[in-house]
Amino acid sequence: MKIDIVIAGVGGQGIVSIATTIGFAAIESGLFLKQSEVHGMSQRGGDVSSNLRLSDKEIFSDLIPKGTADMIISVEPMESLRYLPMLSPKGWLITNTKPFVNIPNYPEIEKLIAEIKKLPRNIAIDADKIAEDLGSPKSANMVILGAASPFINMPFEKLENAVKSIFARKGEDVIEVNMKCIRAGREFSQKNI
Repeated sequence: MKIDIVIAGVGGQGIVSIATTIGFAAIESGLFLKQSEVHGMSQRGGDVSSNLRLSDKEIFSDLIPKGTADMIISVEPMESLRYLPMLSPKGWLITNTKPFVNIPNYPEIEKLIAEIKKLPRNIAIDADKIAEDLGSPKSANMVILGAASPFINMPFEKLENAVKSIFARKGEDVIEVNMKCIRAGREFSQKNI
């Protein structure tokens, strides 16, 4: 088993939390893990990405070669397209459809979504709306992780346990809303594959 994942978005969207959750679940599943992160501007709104490599065998590099990623998980649609050259021809793109407009010449969202929909394996989800409807607008990243979960080769319960552990210090209410969000994202993907 091997899976290479590029996680993308902008600062403040919870990219590191997605990577941490997957990494925690991978370790709990007995998998090897290598991770690298790139932070753009050192403030909210800068480009942030993470290469996450999981395997049942030892991994020697934390960087994913161009054109070989099994999945791009993105919390921002323009950022998902930025990393398309990393995606394998058989890879999945899972992205939020809600833009984070942080530049004056941000492309038209309809054109971005049309490009995403051209891909044979994509899940485009309005994670912001789902998270807001569930009472936690800041948990859109967990909706996206849930949407990606059917394509991550590990038991979903491991991701749920990771969410419980990572958010434990924030209290039961935070755990519960994040659990609702990850489950809602998974349900969306399962209905839209």
